[in-house]
Amino acid sequence: MINKQRLINTFCDLVKIDSPSGEEDEIASFLSKRLTELGFNILTDNYGNIIAKIGEGNTLMLSAHMDTVEPGRNIQPIVDNDVIKSKDMTILGGDCKAGIAAILEGVESAFESNKEKRNLEIVITRDEEPGLLGAKNLDYSLINSKESLVFDGNGPVNTVTGISPTYIKFDITITGIGAHAGVEPEKGLSAIKIATELINELPQGRLDEESTFNVGIISGGTVRNAVPVEATINGEFRSQNTETLDLLYLQLDNSINSFQKKYDKSKIDLKTEVMFEMYKLNENSNIVKSVFKSLETLDLIPNIKPSGGGTDANIMLSHGIDCIVVGMATNEMHTVDEYVVIPDLVDAAKLCELQITNNE
Repeated sequence: MINKQRLINTFCDLVKIDSPSGEEDEIASFLSKRLTELGFNILTDNYGNIIAKIGEGNTLMLSAHMDTVEPGRNIQPIVDNDVIKSKDMTILGGDCKAGIAAILEGVESAFESNKEKRNLEIVITRDEEPGLLGAKNLDYSLINSKESLVFDGNGPVNTVTGISPTYIKFDITITGIGAHAGVEPEKGLSAIKIATELINELPQGRLDEESTFNVGIISGGTVRNAVPVEATINGEFRSQNTETLDLLYLQLDNSINSFQKKYDKSKIDLKTEVMFEMYKLNENSNIVKSVFKSLETLDLIPNIKPSGGGTDANIMLSHGIDCIVVGMATNEMHTVDEYVVIPDLVDAAKLCELQITNNE
């Protein structure tokens, strides 16, 4: 039986451990120790992902990620009735530590029961937030599972990701001509000026129900009294429609070519990279049918919703692992208003336990 207080304590312990992307060593050590105590054999691949195994053959993967976004340091969780939130102006870290807590409690509760249990692989990745880097660099030769339950969705556990977009990042580097800003500015060509004009030509925000475009970072210049030689623009676009992705790339490329002609003494370089590919939920897969059955046991109706974000499932699917992404009780992810609903967190742990015990 799920131990509610133990689950809350585990979650609060997890969020108190700072683990911004790239700084996951402390939480990795904590999780390795906890999983070892539960009887798992712990492997760590060359990227630092945790792969915990118990039993052989017909394994079920339970997956989450250990990194968080900023501001995510010195988090102080507060339990307020049925809600957990952050005391100060930080994220809570429910993304994805609510998922990890649900897995740990689901496993421990299942192990305490006398029910038959599935063989398991628990995969906790690093560097998910910057672009699913942990899943991309996961050593799949160490993975036996063909099915994965991924705890990394927004909202209650019956919120199931039905479709996830393709995500393309872009980096634009603009090189102008330097000059003294007070003595002879007419000899210069401001890279920042070109950058601001170019940004104004690009789409922004939600373009349609399936697509978004965002300029997230701009930088340039070195000192206040010099015409800036270099500026950079970093952004992304996402869509669930391949034709839209092609059109957005074409629009971006055409805009850059136009500005290159307008400012022919400048140099404008574009680099793009597909960070992950879109997928649609396969409702006929065994893992989806099994999870839906477990949700029915919990008197929960699957709520299949599209997502504008990506998870490790986007990468794992490309490696032949059937995945389903479920909610993990967190809300307002990536903001200082993030909160976790305790009854939803309990449901997430219950779903995990049911999957481990074959729904018995």
